[in-house]
Amino acid sequence: MEYGAGRRYDPRALTDRSPAPGRRTPALALAFAAGLVLLLACAPIAAADVFTPESGGSPNADDIDSLYKIVLYISIPIFLVVEGVLIWTLVRHRERRGGPAPVQIRGNTPLELGWTGGAALILVLIAGVTFAYLGGIQNPPPSGPDGLASVAPGTQVASIDQPDPPPSEGKALNIDVNGQQYLWRYDYPGGAFSYYEMVVPTDTTVTLDIRASDVVHSWWIPELGGKADAVPGHTNKTWFKIADEGVYAGQCAELCGGNHADMRATVRAVSPEDYQEFIRTQREDTAAAQEDLAAQRKERAAGAETEPSQEGS
Repeated sequence: MEYGAGRRYDPRALTDRSPAPGRRTPALALAFAAGLVLLLACAPIAAADVFTPESGGSPNADDIDSLYKIVLYISIPIFLVVEGVLIWTLVRHRERRGGPAPVQIRGNTPLELGWTGGAALILVLIAGVTFAYLGGIQNPPPSGPDGLASVAPGTQVASIDQPDPPPSEGKALNIDVNGQQYLWRYDYPGGAFSYYEMVVPTDTTVTLDIRASDVVHSWWIPELGGKADAVPGHTNKTWFKIADEGVYAGQCAELCGGNHADMRATVRAVSPEDYQEFIRTQREDTAAAQEDLAAQRKERAAGAETEPSQEGS
C-alpha cells in the first residue's frame, strides 16, 4: 500500500504488540503465592509441623497428631485417584476439531452404587479410628510416679496454713487460666498465681479451667494439645502431661483486639521440687507486696491526718 510520494509501509509494523492484560495473571498469582509462603515461614507457630499438628509435649497432642496423620494418609491416595481420573478424562475425551460428538451417559447404576458404598466404608473406617483415639485425647490419665505426688506427704509449700499439694494415687493438678487483654493469669492451688508464664511439675497431669474476663480468647500451646476457647461467663477444660523439663510456647489463637499478637503464652515444666519452690516463692513475694502496700496506705493516711492539724496551728 502506498501513501505520500510513493512510500510503502509494512502493516505488521502497526500491529499492537503490547502484552495482553491476561498474560500478567500467572505472574501475579505466582508472586501472591510466594508472599503467602513467606508469611507462613515468618510464623512458625502457625505453620506447626507444616503438614501435621505439632506434638511431642503431651500424650493428648501425640494422639491428635497420630489421628491427623492416619486421616491424611487415607486421603492422599483418594485424592490422587480422583484427580488422576479427572485429568485423564479431560484429556482423553476433550473435544477435537472434526471429531465425533461425545457419548452422552445418562447413568450407570453399578458405578454409582460402587462409589457411594466405597465412600461410606471409608467414612466408617475413619470414624472407627477416631473413636479409638478419642478417649486418650479427651480423658486425662493419672499422674505418673515421678510427678508432684512423689513429694513426701505433709510437705508445706509456703506456710503452715497452706494445703498440701495433690496427694498420691496419681491425682491431677488443677490450674485456673484466665484470659485478659492482653495477657494470661494462672491461679494455682493454695493461692499462688502468675502472669504470662505457667509453671508446672513434670510427670504430673495438669487440668486447666479456662475462662476470660473481657472478650473471647483462645488458649493454645501447639505441642501440648488442641486449642481451647476462653469465653467470658463459661468454663472450658483441657489437660496436658509433660514428661521432661522444658519450655513450650504458644499464642492466643482468637483475634481479641489491637494487641492480639502480643498475647503470648508459655508453659515451663520443672521438677516437682522446683515447682514447690516456685509456689513458695510466689506466695512469699505476694505476701511481702501486700504488706508493703498496707504500710504505704497507713503512711498516706497518717500524712493526710497531720496536714489539717498543721494548717490549723
